[in-house]
Amino acid sequence: MSLNQPIIISLTVQPIGLGQLLKLANVVQNGHEAKLHILNGEVRVNGVVETRRGRKLVQGDQVAIGDSLYQVACS
Repeated sequence: MSLNQPIIISLTVQPIGLGQLLKLANVVQNGHEAKLHILNGEVRVNGVVETRRGRKLVQGDQVAIGDSLYQVACS
């Protein structure tokens, strides 16, 4: 997946924690794996490296990890 075309993650409730979003998007299998990726600086939120697993995400926020880009949307 290219960083130009985000994968939309639809939520019914917001905000959602960064670690929770990574699990919901099936990027990681568990919270520990999410924590490692985040602490290693592998995750960007809205273009900025994010090291807080509990960072709250809302409508329109974009999360990049590797070559994948996810965008938060509310349904």
